[in-house]
Amino acid sequence: MGGLEIITRKDLTRLSEFDYRSGAMVCIDKPLGWTSFQVVNKLRYVLSRHVGVKRLKVGHAGTLDPLASGLLLICTGKGTKQIQSFMGQEKEYLAELTLGATTPSYDLETTIDQTYPTEHLSPRIIGDIASDFIGEILQHPPIFSAKKKDGRRAYDSARAGKEIELAACPVTIHELEFNRIEMPQVEFRVRCGKGTYIRSLAHDIGKALKSGAYLSALKRTAIGQYDLEDALSVEEFCAAFRSLESP
Repeated sequence: MGGLEIITRKDLTRLSEFDYRSGAMVCIDKPLGWTSFQVVNKLRYVLSRHVGVKRLKVGHAGTLDPLASGLLLICTGKGTKQIQSFMGQEKEYLAELTLGATTPSYDLETTIDQTYPTEHLSPRIIGDIASDFIGEILQHPPIFSAKKKDGRRAYDSARAGKEIELAACPVTIHELEFNRIEMPQVEFRVRCGKGTYIRSLAHDIGKALKSGAYLSALKRTAIGQYDLEDALSVEEFCAAFRSLESP
C-alpha cells in the first residue's frame, strides 16, 4: 500500500531489517487490559531506540478499548500519514453479549444498572433477529465513548454523572451471525463498516429481543485484508529487538 512495508507474523525473524522511519505497518495482537495508546507507546519506545531517534512517529488505525483484544494496525514513520486509509476499511469482530441485564457503558466498564427477563428467549428467536441488523442502520454511540457533545468527550460527562444523549449515526453491518448460544451468553461474529460500536450493537440486540444485553467480551479478528492470525504479540515484537542488544 503506497510503498508502505507491511509487517506480519511471517516476518518475526527479520523485524530489524525494515525501514521504520520511511514507513511500516505492523499487525499487532493487542492484549486484554491494554489501551491502544499503551501499545503505541511501547512500540515507539522500542523502535525509537532501534533507529536512533528521540521520538519516532507511531500511531494506530482504529482504537480498541482496554476490555477488547485483537488486531491493531500500528503505523510508523512516514507511514502514519496512511492511518486514515486503514481506518476506513471493513472490520470483523468475534464478540460475546450477556442477555438479561444492561450497564451504562454497554460493556463491563460499569456495573449492571437494570435486569430484564430472558425466559421468553430461545436460540431460534435470537437467531431470527440477525437479519434485522444487516445493512445500513442507525446506531446511538455509547455515552461512555470518545464522541464529543458540546465540545466535551462523552465519557468525561458520563463519568461526572451528567446525563447526555448522543445523536444516532448511520453505520453499516455487512454480516452478523450468532455462533454459540448458551444462555445468558451469546457469541456472535460481525463484519462492519467504519464507526460501528459493537457495544451499541449488543445493547440494541438486547432491546430487539425485548430484554437487555451488554457486551461481555470482544476480539477484533480482521481489518480489511489483514487477519488476527497474521499478528505479532507485543512481547514477540519487543523481544526481537531486545535480542539485538544482548552481549
